[in-house]
Amino acid sequence: MGIVKISDQMHENLRVASNALSRSINAQAEHWMRIGMLAELHPNLDHREICQLLIRAERAGGFDLATVTTSLAEQPGSLARRRVQ
Repeated sequence: MGIVKISDQMHENLRVASNALSRSINAQAEHWMRIGMLAELHPNLDHREICQLLIRAERAGGFDLATVTTSLAEQPGSLARRRVQ
């Protein structure tokens, strides 16, 4: 675990979102980072598909880049797989 410096405005955005969604500020920041990372790695996926990937990764033992990438490749007939190919 490390320290990440963010702007005061981003911290305020995190505070508001974390309160609204019943998450800690750190959990909200990590959630946004996961979504953002996957959106950059897979720009063809929409938010719903990214959330489905995160759920599958969690069921497979936790989130890591290898798990999510493998999850994409192993979904026969899925919209995510068709878009990746």
